[in-house]
Amino acid sequence: MKRINYLKGDATAPQAKGVKIIVHVCNNLGGWGKGFVLAISKRWAEPEKLYRQWHRNRAKNDFELGAIQVVKVSEYIYVGNMIAQQGVKTGSNGVPIRYEAVKTCLEKIALEAEKLDASIHMPRIGCGLAGGKWQRIEPIIEETLIQKGINVFVYDFE
Repeated sequence: MKRINYLKGDATAPQAKGVKIIVHVCNNLGGWGKGFVLAISKRWAEPEKLYRQWHRNRAKNDFELGAIQVVKVSEYIYVGNMIAQQGVKTGSNGVPIRYEAVKTCLEKIALEAEKLDASIHMPRIGCGLAGGKWQRIEPIIEETLIQKGINVFVYDFE
């Protein structure tokens, strides 16, 4: 059985051969400007541009919790924008992360990874500004990606 590969490094510079999908959590407000998205935008313009268009046209598309957008940024690298965060602040409904949405997003990402024969790369998604707990995210990754035989790499930035 596969397991999550933990690496030290930058998730925007994936350390594997073949096709790679870098996944990260986005909010459902159309906000892009803090956290891991800054590292993505520093490297590629397309993920932010397409996320903002997706949000702007949300009345006519699937922009909602649990939705994904996969953006090709180079021959072998894609970025998976996953809407799994309700707003941006902790409030009466708790922290912004929505674990059910993380699961739905990763189930959809698994299908994309299988189509592209891709490995998945990520920081500790949902555990920064979204306020999630890794001990709740890790089992979701195991259930949605690892059990399907997909190679998963989680990066701890130093």
